[in-house]
Amino acid sequence: MLGPGTSWYLALAGFLFGTGALGVLIRRNPLIVLLSLEIMLNGGNLALVALSRHWRNGAGQIFALSVMAVAASEVCVGLGLVVAIHRRRLALDVDRLSELRG
Repeated sequence: MLGPGTSWYLALAGFLFGTGALGVLIRRNPLIVLLSLEIMLNGGNLALVALSRHWRNGAGQIFALSVMAVAASEVCVGLGLVVAIHRRRLALDVDRLSELRG
């Protein structure tokens, strides 16, 4: 087998997921939180694809494509909310946005 083994890909996936989780927990800017969520999803996708390749099964790759589609829609909705909040001249702070008001 050429290239790194499955364990290297899983270690990288764990590192990406941990970095994203740390960004979600520490940061207050909603754009950074969305970016950290995307990093977490990419770590999960990398693990799915690595294990799918290891077991010679295509189900993990198909599921990773489904996760990418959900992530794209999540980014569209999230960025739409951030733009709407910014246009209303409200503070872009996650702690202040804990309640949605009409």
